Amino acid sequence: MALTLATAVELLDKHHLLREIIQGKTWSRNPARFAGSGDAFTSITYDTREVHAGTLLCCKGHFKADYLSGCDERGLKAYVAETDFSAECGAVGIIVDDIRKAMSLLSAEFYGRPQDELTVIGITGTKGKTTTAYFVQAILNAASDGKAALFSSVDNCLDGHSYKASALTTPESMDAFRMMREALDNGMCYLVMEVSSQAYKVNRVYGLTFDVGAFLNISPDHISPIEHPTFEDYLYCKRQITANSKALVLGADCDHADLIEEDAAAANVPVTTFALHTGDARNSGTAADTIAWPADKDHTAFHIEVAGATDTYKLRMDGDFNYANAAAALTIASLAGIDLSDTKISHAPENVRISGRMEQFRDSHGPNVAIVDFAHNFASVSALIDFTMERYGSKKPRITLVSGSAGGKAVDRRQEIIDAAQHRVDRIIITTDDPDRERAEDICETMQAAVNDPNVNSTIIVDRQKAVETAIGEAKAHDGFDVILIAGKGEEQWLKVDGKHAPYEGDTHIVTRLFS
Repeated sequence: MALTLATAVELLDKHHLLREIIQGKTWSRNPARFAGSGDAFTSITYDTREVHAGTLLCCKGHFKADYLSGCDERGLKAYVAETDFSAECGAVGIIVDDIRKAMSLLSAEFYGRPQDELTVIGITGTKGKTTTAYFVQAILNAASDGKAALFSSVDNCLDGHSYKASALTTPESMDAFRMMREALDNGMCYLVMEVSSQAYKVNRVYGLTFDVGAFLNISPDHISPIEHPTFEDYLYCKRQITANSKALVLGADCDHADLIEEDAAAANVPVTTFALHTGDARNSGTAADTIAWPADKDHTAFHIEVAGATDTYKLRMDGDFNYANAAAALTIASLAGIDLSDTKISHAPENVRISGRMEQFRDSHGPNVAIVDFAHNFASVSALIDFTMERYGSKKPRITLVSGSAGGKAVDRRQEIIDAAQHRVDRIIITTDDPDRERAEDICETMQAAVNDPNVNSTIIVDRQKAVETAIGEAKAHDGFDVILIAGKGEEQWLKVDGKHAPYEGDTHIVTRLFS
């Protein structure tokens, strides 16, 4: 059904969002009182630069009245807003209580509700969302001959094989539904998407129900004046995935798992759990429906029991936590109706590589190892060091962490990254990591002020390329075995400075150059 003024108003009224319709001196709730109420909108946008004849404009965010200048002349048919702009615009104004909720609902309708024709999987958690999403997509692609799309914090994929860098973990609602329509038109049957806490905070996924939702884990993150004021708010936003899923996959060891299970029971959503056991036996940890446990003493392979069947997996992406992600992915795929008895399907995660995530490099001229990862908070930096000690601890390595923290958000990370590392590494080089509109020097100084262990050597080197080069140079000069942990940027060849991408060689590229 085409989206018209009449159908838009009916939809918004059904969801108790409609306040009134305004054009000039006419104020009404009845769309029939406005000319062309049955004509289909030709496009929908939240960017006034894209307005043309027949457009429906959603005035979201810090929208200013003067943005509407020239829109009447270009044929704007109607706008949706929380504010009456009739003094600045002659188009019909649909006034609503919540523009972001309205935009999500209207976008879905404009693009023909593509979510109804896709099996949609949503994955949330503090860490592991991206890796789990890639693992699930790999399984679904193997089962469907490449018909799984992906929305992730790293890339978006709308045709099962072509990947383009993404701007947001979870796209803006209008963009998400447009991309779903494109994926459907490309023949996709599945969509796997990361769902951030902000996606629920600002209603990017309002009205969207996941065929399978997953809640991997939770730890404090994204707590700042512009994100979540408290951990409770962060957790509450993430918990919204439960009631908005037909089935939920839950990490059995997740903090507050009991609360999430109560959410599921209240919404009549069935829960399937998964757990990672780091002992050498199946029953060495928390009981769960899906269990992963080591297949060897070095943890280079894991047994995973899912849907009553057990197999052994050896991932290209190392680390115990990635086997937890694989256990989650297999559980999600099983609930999505995938037959995991075919090993070509169930073992698809073994071939997954995500650039800049848990990538190990060995110096061709010496014993040293560098690990490049996107670790950027307490949980992920802790997991990175855990892996290092598990894999290389017997060699008594000198460990150097090169890390910074992003500007303008999650300010607690600056302390948390230091807290995760300072009693466990020998050296910390604090450097730039997407300072955006903050001074990189200020962020680095805040991090260094958090270092209170007299046994750790900390230095600020603001220039990230120089910081990585220094860490590797020191390792090469050291008579011993070094592990250099380079956290935060991975393969990204840019740094976000003053709202723009400034060129940067990239952590993986620097290591490759210096280790070859």
